[in-house]
Amino acid sequence: MLGKTFLMKRSATLVLLAFGVLLGTAWAQTESVLYSFCAELNCTDGAGPVAGVVFDQNGNLYGTTEWGGNNGCYPTSCGVVFKLTPEGHETVLYSFCAQADCADGAQPAAGVIFDQDGNLYGTTLYGGTHGNGVIFKLTPGGQETVLHSFCAWNGCADGGVPYAGLVLDQKGNLYGTTLRGGAHNSALCESYGCGVVFKLTPEGKYRVLYSFCAQANCADGAQPLAGVVFDQEGHLYGTTSWGGAHVYGTVFTLGPNSKETVLYSFCTENNCADGQTPSAGLVLDQNGNLYGTTTTGGYSGGFGTVFKLTPNGNETVLYSFCVQSYCPDGDVPSAALVLDRKGNLYGTASGGGGYNINCALGCGVSFKLTPQGKETVLHSFCAQTNCTDGAEPKAGLASDHHGHLYGTTVYGGRGAGVVFKLAP
Repeated sequence: MLGKTFLMKRSATLVLLAFGVLLGTAWAQTESVLYSFCAELNCTDGAGPVAGVVFDQNGNLYGTTEWGGNNGCYPTSCGVVFKLTPEGHETVLYSFCAQADCADGAQPAAGVIFDQDGNLYGTTLYGGTHGNGVIFKLTPGGQETVLHSFCAWNGCADGGVPYAGLVLDQKGNLYGTTLRGGAHNSALCESYGCGVVFKLTPEGKYRVLYSFCAQANCADGAQPLAGVVFDQEGHLYGTTSWGGAHVYGTVFTLGPNSKETVLYSFCTENNCADGQTPSAGLVLDQNGNLYGTTTTGGYSGGFGTVFKLTPNGNETVLYSFCVQSYCPDGDVPSAALVLDRKGNLYGTASGGGGYNINCALGCGVSFKLTPQGKETVLHSFCAQTNCTDGAEPKAGLASDHHGHLYGTTVYGGRGAGVVFKLAP
């Protein structure tokens, strides 16, 4: 059993990422805070939203916080699932650790997804029967069911510690990844297992589709921090933060027969100019090109990149961060991107934005990137006194039909993070 003994050090590279989606064109943005967490005593409303948000048909936002909640978690970490109305009224739908030994899960670092009946699905890093995270279902009425507790198989062969969220196919099957566990091990993975890609059927049958580090020196990749996305033919695509031909991460695809292919190994170029250590998921365009971010590497000294990968594995760096002192354009882009109909990309970087006394590496930015690689900073966080506008966005953005962008920051606001809106 892995247990909590390998609780990961928190860093800008450890995030759960929202999956990329198409959005309407958005231009220069004005930021407003919809909600500041820890508004209630002992943060029973949640604290530390590491993941992004999703919409229902009425424009309500749903998400998770990794900390807070009303089950005696203060100041420790249990977390909540929350609902936020367009007017900014928050409701906690579920507080984790409601069961003995947190059998219902603890610390959701990923966001949630909907099915057609309005049920929510997600993952937690820890808790569950074996302490290494769960897959959960939450009804519209707030009733939680644990669908799978990780580390249920001998040696945690089923995986452990799912940092990423889930994706749902048309048949109701859930797919995701775990950072740890699996059938294979390596010194690269600190002997905790190198992670898996999994599938869970509506009937509750759990299956490992692929265990990473099956090849020598983990050439097939290791430790996926991000989830997976589908193409129209049912292939899965994702990233691993480590492994590959040069150790510093991969982009991989997994066919319907569970055959894994590495499409690209990072740090192929000198000084990792092509990027390294991707921790976010991918977005596909209509031509099958993949877009993503790396938290480090690039042409500007190692502060991260936005990249494009063609279906045949040809990589292009669209942007390298930190082109000026104090990184006013951002650094450490650790979240997935969203793509508009004109091919513009939108995302966040958890650091940079210029010098700020409140954040050692800058407080982060939201940005737009044209297909030609021109970056525009939409908002630099901690622009307000005491960072009331938020600080350190580690999740991707979501959009409504009007071109407004929505996201979260881990810190700022009342100190425990915010949900923000960027409006034209």
